[in-house]
Amino acid sequence: MSTTRTKLHDMVQNIWWSWNPVALDLFEELNPAVFHASGNNPVIALREAKGIVLNDPDFSKRVDAAYDAFQAYMATPLNAEYPKMAYFCMEYGLHESLSLYSGGLGILAGDHCKAASDLRLPFTAIGLFLREGYFKQSFTNDGWQEHQYPVVNPADMPVSLVKDDSGAPVIVTVQVGDRPLNLQAWEMKIGHTVMYLLDSDLESNPEYLRALTHRLYSGGSDTRIMQEIVLGIGGIRLLRTLGIEVETYHMNEGHCSFLTLELLNEALQNGLSMEEAEAAVRSKTVFTTHTPVEAGHDRFDPSLTLYMLRTVRESLGLSERDFLGLGRVDASDPYALFNMTILGFRFSRKQNGVSALNGELSRRMFKDMWQVEDAAKVPITHVTNGIHLGTWAARPAQEFLSKHLGDWQNRAADPGLWAAIDQIPDELLWKYRSSLRKRLVEFIQQRAPQQTIPMEPNFDPDVLTIGFSRRFATYKRATLLFMNEERLLEIFRKTDRPIQVVYAGKAHPQDEGGKQLIQRVFWYTQHTELRGKVVLMENYNMEIGRYLVSGADIWLNNPRRPMEASGTSGQKVAIHGGLNLSILDGWWPEGYKGNNGWAIGTDASADIKDPKIQDPEDANFLYDTLENEVIPAFYNRDNNGIPTAWVARMREAMKTLVYQFSAERQVRDYIEHIYKV
Repeated sequence: MSTTRTKLHDMVQNIWWSWNPVALDLFEELNPAVFHASGNNPVIALREAKGIVLNDPDFSKRVDAAYDAFQAYMATPLNAEYPKMAYFCMEYGLHESLSLYSGGLGILAGDHCKAASDLRLPFTAIGLFLREGYFKQSFTNDGWQEHQYPVVNPADMPVSLVKDDSGAPVIVTVQVGDRPLNLQAWEMKIGHTVMYLLDSDLESNPEYLRALTHRLYSGGSDTRIMQEIVLGIGGIRLLRTLGIEVETYHMNEGHCSFLTLELLNEALQNGLSMEEAEAAVRSKTVFTTHTPVEAGHDRFDPSLTLYMLRTVRESLGLSERDFLGLGRVDASDPYALFNMTILGFRFSRKQNGVSALNGELSRRMFKDMWQVEDAAKVPITHVTNGIHLGTWAARPAQEFLSKHLGDWQNRAADPGLWAAIDQIPDELLWKYRSSLRKRLVEFIQQRAPQQTIPMEPNFDPDVLTIGFSRRFATYKRATLLFMNEERLLEIFRKTDRPIQVVYAGKAHPQDEGGKQLIQRVFWYTQHTELRGKVVLMENYNMEIGRYLVSGADIWLNNPRRPMEASGTSGQKVAIHGGLNLSILDGWWPEGYKGNNGWAIGTDASADIKDPKIQDPEDANFLYDTLENEVIPAFYNRDNNGIPTAWVARMREAMKTLVYQFSAERQVRDYIEHIYKV
């Protein structure tokens, strides 16, 4: 085995490459056709590497340089002052070649893991080994979303089976109903962060349970509760089996709240009273809620809960009523469902939302649990989400920022660094923005004709480009732009100031309303006056997301307030000089300064109206803002062809948003305000 191949093999086993484009480029060069056909998978590209590339002296030098950078990164020790963390989440968005995520929760979790690595936080992540991931999206001739679940071979992933000292797979067992379920685990390295993914696909398990961990958010309540038993209880048992020391457990959403029951059982087995055991569990767990609507919190039928967790209840010595009461606001209500968020809140010392507005809403939603009339007395705080800049900054962006700001990645959370944007001339900033738009247009023109239902985009690299990509949940109102068709068409008809719009996103397979929204967007791509000017990209993933957030001039976000807990897609455009046009919901009320983007509406604290009133109002505000502010700012140019008012907003967005909404800032906030006792 050559030295070059050895170094590549060492690097491919740690997804540090996912936020280091120089390293990722090397894997692409090994076999470009295989790399792209495999979903940009470095593991497969290395296995199918062409000898002529491996033996090229220039290529070997670049491998040496990347390997030295990787070794230097990994050589820096973990920070002994930080608490030893275990982070539990149902999904992780790490790279498009790893189908371990569905949407925002997973993207946030992946960025959290990477930022924890950058900060040298002693950090272990726990998740599920999703062999079939979420789903691959395609469309029928009339735009209806279809789903396929390709099976991933572990040999095609940067993972290794967790084994004991004798070389045998490590097995932990949980009880689901009346059945024991054996679990193995796969290890993945994310820089300094180590992730363990639990896997039920073992011959020793009943056939119907082997596929339990295969798919994300599929099946009914029985599948979901069993997956959550695997994640929470199985995750704790794996940590114990591996001897991993943990000081604080972070539950990222209610999916993993069953871990508190395992910790409670451990405390009781150690001789503590129930009261002491509950206090012991609270002292070392924290909980983050991302869901601002009641229906979004996992809730299970009492009889299903009692059946699936019978052995847990018996081990805790609790009656059925008292056990169910752990997941109820009112323990005496015999009809209340078992709420995983309530369980997480009940056994955590700190609780937080993911934006200031989300924290406020959560305090109002759950004040009954704390038995107070004044929501301000509810102890739920907030840590606003951020993004991992190394992952989301496009390669041209990284090069541009390095040229003008120096070592920006290691100072990304420093507002003083971004103040230096003022020293970059208007013409260079506009050239930067235009080059990224052109890059996106080329991507769309190449990819859209190859989709299941081919689209022929007529995009122009000099035209104002609007991007909309996210999960197609109904509250996100993907079709708000089309609410008044005639008014929208009038905007598109102004050929002296044209616009073009690109959409991407998936709806949950069981979300008929979300799939209908996708279909309606699809129909508008076929509209006589919009064909070629509105495009829907197929099979939304992290790669498409990176192109869109880097290339769009305007990032459109129009959820029905206050249902967006935070959102992070809009945070990714600022580093590229893109501007947000957004409802004042989620993170945007904290980011919007009046001169660094645009708001749809005027007041984040305004009363919530009936959707039949609010939706038309918001649509009209959107049209007004586009016609009177956004489009004129883009097309009004000085004598040098520079839209100076637009570039001024670009500067303010880059100066005020990038550092404030970085994952580094986010994880530092967690360390200081949530993790530390």
